[in-house]
This record gives sequence, C-alpha cells and structure tokens, in this order.
Amino acid sequence: MKILIVGGGGREHALAWKIAQSPLVETLLAAPGNPGIARHARCVDVGVDAHRELVELARRERVDLVVVGPEAPLVAGLADRFAEAGLTVFGPSARAAAIEGSKAFSKDLMRRYAIPTARFSTFDAAAAARRFCRELGAPLVVKADGLAAGKGAIVCPTLDEADAAIAECMERKAFGAAGARVVVEEFMVGQEVSFFTLSNGGDAMALAAAEDHKAVFDADRGPNTGGMGCYSPVPAFDEALEKRVMETIVRPTLAALAREGAPYRGVLYTGLMLTAEGPRVVEFNCRFGDPECQALMVRTPGDPVPLLLAAARGEAWPPARSWSSSASVCVNVASGGYPGKYQTGIPIRGVEAAEARDGVQVFHAGTAMRDGRLVTAGGRVLGVTGLAQDIEAAITVAYAAVRDISFEGMHYRTDIGRRRA
Repeated sequence: MKILIVGGGGREHALAWKIAQSPLVETLLAAPGNPGIARHARCVDVGVDAHRELVELARRERVDLVVVGPEAPLVAGLADRFAEAGLTVFGPSARAAAIEGSKAFSKDLMRRYAIPTARFSTFDAAAAARRFCRELGAPLVVKADGLAAGKGAIVCPTLDEADAAIAECMERKAFGAAGARVVVEEFMVGQEVSFFTLSNGGDAMALAAAEDHKAVFDADRGPNTGGMGCYSPVPAFDEALEKRVMETIVRPTLAALAREGAPYRGVLYTGLMLTAEGPRVVEFNCRFGDPECQALMVRTPGDPVPLLLAAARGEAWPPARSWSSSASVCVNVASGGYPGKYQTGIPIRGVEAAEARDGVQVFHAGTAMRDGRLVTAGGRVLGVTGLAQDIEAAITVAYAAVRDISFEGMHYRTDIGRRRA
C-alpha cells in the first residue's frame, strides 16, 4: 500500500521511521518532510497548510492512507478535505480536533459531561479575567484559548504574574488570535503524564504513556517550550491507573464528542495531572505529542499500520500486541535562543556518530540540507532517542549520543528522565 505522511517535524520523522518498517507499505510519501524523513520516504515540497495541493497530491499518487501529524492542519479541517475527496485519513475532523484547537471548547465539554479537570472560567475581556484570578487565588494557570505551539499555558505563582500573563495574551497579543480569549484555571498539584489512545469513532485502544519536560532549562526552570524531552513508560502510571483513566476520562470524552456530532478518529493525547484526588485532565490534544511520539515509536510493538487503518476506517481493532518493559528517553537539542529568537543555517556535526550507537535513533525536527550539509532550520533541531531495558539505562544511552552532536549555540536539558515522582 501507499501512505502519505503530512508534516515535517520530529513527530513525523518518528512516524515515518516506524511506518516504513511495515511489510504492508510499498511506498511512503511525506509532505513536506525533512532530511531525516527523506531516508524513509519520498519527500514532496508541499506545506501542511496547502490543503488543496495536499489533496491533489494524495489523489495523483493514489494514496491508500494519509497520516496527518501536526495539530494546526487538523484544527483547520485538513482531515475533512481528504475525507470529502474519498481518501482514507488518520486524524480527526475539524469539529473533533476542536478539543485541542479551543481550550474553551474543551473545558466546556469537560464541565458539561463531568470529566474531571481543574476549576476554570473563560474570558474575552482582560479585566474580567483579572477579577477571576483574585477569586481563584494564586498559584493559577492562564491559557491562550487557541493553538500556541505548546507555549500558551503560563503558570503564575502570584497574582502579579497572572496579570502579566493576561496582558501578554490579550493586550500584547504574544500568541496572536490564539490569545484573544483566555482560560484561567486553578493550579493542580501532582505528576503530569501524557497518555495516548487510538479511537476509531466508537471504541478506544490504549497505547502508552510518557512524561514531557516543557520548561527550557533543567529543574523545570524558564519559559515553556514545545517540549525539551520526555521518557516512557511512566512508572506511576500503572495498569490500574490506566484502566481508571480509560473508564473515567478517555471513553467518556470520546462518547461526549460523538454525542456532540463529532466522532473522533485518530490518536487522542490526554494530558493528565495525577493529583491526590485522582487523575484530572490538564488538556487534550488531537495528535501524537512531540517529543512523546519519538519516545513511543521506538517502543511500539509490531506493525502500527493496521491500527492506523482501523482508526481511520472506523473498523474493529486488529489483535493488539503487548508493550514490552523496555524504556525510552528522548532529548531534544535546540538552537541557541530557543524558545525565543534563534539563528538557522548553522552546520550540524556528529549525527552519524550518534546514530551508530546501539539503541539510538536521531529524529530530525528542525533541519535542512544546504550545499550538501545538514544545517539547523528550527528551534528544536534533533530528538536524540535512546532505548534500553529501563529508564536509567535509556538516559545513559540517549545522553551519550547527545554528546556526539554539536553545532554553534546548541543547548539541551541535562535532566530528562530524572523527574519521576
């Protein structure tokens, strides 16, 4: 069969790497792809926002399955465009993807269907948001309503910082239209976990959990990024807790979306806080996480293509294979200045040496080829992923490979995987 992957980041490289191993796949395409993806797929220079061109590409190539990686095109209705063209697509409709595209929609859905989450309120006016902050009390969290590349949730230890966050979103428009409306919610205490499930529109299948590290510096200091690294599995998220989350959060949420006329087909990312009162939802995302996807793909048992097809077609799940006890750690190496301003076009050295190590996969996120050399082309440049028998060993494997790689301004966290409550 022929598969098209839409996207060009680290998540899509991990998907391409895993999907390319399937005996069912004869041809793998990627749009736009990146130099790492090009090792597994034929890359076509069509951007993720070029919906008409993407549909034309899939039709011209007679693609059997489209896998949409990033959230923005899903929220904008790309899966709908493929479906309208009679193509099979892994990824939710725009109505279902609103669970990530609008924090206000997501939180309102949880409130109406009694899905456990933080106390919150939604605001279109800064003054009203600031009044609610005083009612709620610090610490609290201010979230941009729309998509903000993983950077729109601002933890505010004090009310002054909450006022500043509201100003950043609503008055200085740091997140553009995404911050015109904000959600203000209570600060939840506990361990944060990313849990991934597949949905075929009627039933859910559990995959695995990972823990992301959002802050740019060690010990969770500094501004939030799209994710500086993660590890999987999460020891605290055991089989009993997984079952509880499936029954009290995931399945009720999917049923709620179906009742709202938005049956969900694709992968559902449930961001959880494991509080003293039990698991509560931090957020939902309509796609695999980045860098969680990198950590999950190296652990995924067997061939994922039948699962993706079942989700996309709304069919019964094929027999599932058990996940092994192996562990993975993904460390993102980033450009100097990220998540603020950074330079691109800087030569990268040592990727081949890193990949030569046992248990290592280097996933390209922000890279390009220039005059035959691999150079930086984004904030998060490479996801160096180690697989081993346990998390401690995976940490050792991943960081040994990271030290093989160098480019001017390169920085990374040195404590990925160490935060395991």
